[in-house]
Amino acid sequence: MEFNVKKLASDAGVFFSRAMQFTEEKLGQAEKTELDAHFENLLARADCTKNWTEKILRQTEVLLQPNPSARVEEFLYEKLDRKVPSRVTNGELLAQYMTEAANDFGPGTPYGKTLIKVGETQRRLGAAEREFIHSASINFLTPLRNFLEGDWRTISKERRILQNRRLDLDACKARLKKAKAAEAKAACEGDAVPDFQETRPRNYVLSASASALWSDEVEKAEHELRLTQTEFDRQAEVTRLLLEGISSTHVNHLRCLHEFVESQTNYYAQCYQFMLDLQKQLGRFSGTFVGNAESASPAAATSPPAVAAATLPAVPTIPVVPTIVGVPNTVAEGVLNPSEVKPPASGTRRARVLYDYEAADSTELALLADEMITVYSLPGMDPDWLIGERGNQKGKVPVTYLELLS
Repeated sequence: MEFNVKKLASDAGVFFSRAMQFTEEKLGQAEKTELDAHFENLLARADCTKNWTEKILRQTEVLLQPNPSARVEEFLYEKLDRKVPSRVTNGELLAQYMTEAANDFGPGTPYGKTLIKVGETQRRLGAAEREFIHSASINFLTPLRNFLEGDWRTISKERRILQNRRLDLDACKARLKKAKAAEAKAACEGDAVPDFQETRPRNYVLSASASALWSDEVEKAEHELRLTQTEFDRQAEVTRLLLEGISSTHVNHLRCLHEFVESQTNYYAQCYQFMLDLQKQLGRFSGTFVGNAESASPAAATSPPAVAAATLPAVPTIPVVPTIVGVPNTVAEGVLNPSEVKPPASGTRRARVLYDYEAADSTELALLADEMITVYSLPGMDPDWLIGERGNQKGKVPVTYLELLS
């Protein structure tokens, strides 16, 4: 019990000394040991990594699970180290309702058949969503959480220890400075020659004793300073190594980000293919709707609206046209030969180029920011594009890169 009391008293003394040093630093009454610029940059980068990782993690969780109640439930299961129960996705729930409705309306009716087809597609979409969420959680969210709950906690702990070592170091520096000042003052008083007629010899003896006492205090303060300096340097090196490991964290998160994008791409590609298949199936059902309407109303079978409906074309499917990001689709416009394009008699305008633009092919005109060109449009041309002329050069230019003047 006596040992614990002594340790408690010692810890309280250290805490009080650190608190005093920290307060005096904030008030500008004490000097502070500054870290080198490289170390400060490492600290700033680590804080930035932590802050943005938290934001990305939270927003990705919202993307994968928009329901806040479900996110809270998953968080509690995770903290209790229990498996999160399987949850039906919105697509799967919608598929269930559509299937049940089709059974009530009659699976042989056109409406019932369509409900079954759409419901099956919704079920496939829900299954694809479940697979995407599972893949994103493992390949992307888990590494981010491991960094925040593992590496970052270790870094924060070592930074707190480094802060305490720095406060101890600065407190020792302050004590040594005060001890040296007191020693110098006592030495000045001790160097004075005593006057035994006007001054009692006892004062001279006390001055000499005080000087020796402060000399011992200076030696003790110097010894403590060497120890605290060693501890501070050792802790600074440990913290520096951990902070430099942030670069490896960035590399790991980059790899996880690529995996997340790949999973998301596969998910949307599956959804697109499912909807294409569904639209093709619904296109084959278009004649069935008309036949059902005719049988339901014989009087309307010969009416003009019914005849017009019977001649309606099948529901068009989504066109599958390969595109490249950043390159406009000119399939509908056909191939444009700039040399064959003639400006209209009226309708040309002057335009100022806002940004540099690099032509994607020979039908386009490369642009430089702030230059002036003449532009005009042709019948049937994409409204997002104009024909631009600069001297003898001619070609298509994007409207968003221009400021039309007149």
